[in-house]
Amino acid sequence: MIAATLRAMFAIRPNKPNSANNVTSISTLPRQEPPGLPVLAAFGVTEGEARPLPGGQGGTWCADGIVLKRTGLRTETAWRAHTLNALPETDEFRVAPPVRSMDGTWTAGGWEAWRLVPGTADERRVDDVLRVGRAFHAALAELPRPAFLDERDDPWSRADRFSWGYAAGSAEARAAEEAVPAREFDLVAPLLAARTPLPEGASQVVHGDLLGNVLFADADGLPPAIIDWPAYWRPPGWASAVAAVDALCWHGADPGVLDRWAHVPRWRQLLVRAVLFRIATHERLDPDLAAAYRPVADLVLDGHWPQATESRTAQRRSPRAEPRGERRPEPTGLRAVRAPEPEPEPERTHAEPEPLREPEVQPQTPTQPQPQPQPQRAEPQQEMLDVCAPLPEEQQEPAPEPSTGPHAEPSTGPHAEASAEPSTEQRTGPLDSSPS
Repeated sequence: MIAATLRAMFAIRPNKPNSANNVTSISTLPRQEPPGLPVLAAFGVTEGEARPLPGGQGGTWCADGIVLKRTGLRTETAWRAHTLNALPETDEFRVAPPVRSMDGTWTAGGWEAWRLVPGTADERRVDDVLRVGRAFHAALAELPRPAFLDERDDPWSRADRFSWGYAAGSAEARAAEEAVPAREFDLVAPLLAARTPLPEGASQVVHGDLLGNVLFADADGLPPAIIDWPAYWRPPGWASAVAAVDALCWHGADPGVLDRWAHVPRWRQLLVRAVLFRIATHERLDPDLAAAYRPVADLVLDGHWPQATESRTAQRRSPRAEPRGERRPEPTGLRAVRAPEPEPEPERTHAEPEPLREPEVQPQTPTQPQPQPQPQRAEPQQEMLDVCAPLPEEQQEPAPEPSTGPHAEPSTGPHAEASAEPSTEQRTGPLDSSPS
């Protein structure tokens, strides 16, 4: 009954508002005009017509293996292209290679372009998406903060600033925060009350819209591909929190994903900001949107998350799962070399046998034999004792209890079994949006 209730509350909602794959929100754009022939020629496209692709706020097109999209900030486009071009190849993720125009720049006529890469998005594989994002962010860890982030002004950037809080003491910042329509939503007040300051220094460049922008090509033996990168300056765990919130709100994800990733530092506070971020992109919250966000907000505020009720099925679909406690991937990229994390101790599921011990033999002092009236049979010496006899009770070690942590990450392999048993007491309660 509990599992059925959770599945009903977190049912898949196919249309995710305020998303690059949906045009039902005030923040999205209708289908735009395709790139003209001069733009196509500028990126080396000489054959075929541009056809529309899903997503990209209605403005993504493909022609002759080249994907084209309207450019936002040219400085952001150039920075992203240079960054992706500098990343070395790795078996943990792929990126869509950017394409230069004929004049050597990364834009032409207000458009940017990159190579079409094989793969399909699967928002149900949220654990795999989070692992790919973790490897991608590790490769970017040493990049400095891009200056264009201060220039960007769109619904997602404003929602991001609102969800983290504006700088205290700035009258302009306070006025901007007060102007965000989401401040008046009844869902927002408890989240703002639960938000507490986080220590500085954990932020880096991250991908702010992972779910739906990771393409899987397992049948081709290729690592997942990361596309459509909107850059933010936040902790890597925040990017994971946004993807988890999206999966819960719009793709029927198992609420146990919050428990499986609870080892992320300051996870609950990052989830609070992720829910605020997604809600704040809306100018109004109609009943359907409120029904999607409210269970997730309640779940985050409660802070006691159920273990995965469907984790076994989900893990069989996920070929890149890894057991909790395994060393994090150490990708090569734009980052300094870090000291490896200590190897975890292997789990002991049964008592290890006690090694056989030879009994100690006491030295004997030779004595003169005494005459006996009648010969008697000699007693066996100490060294002839049975060495396989059980040890005294005080020498035996008790068998350790098997370790079953409630926060174990999924096990490796598409057919791996979950290490955590489903909780007998479940809690009820639960965008691809970005300026890329």
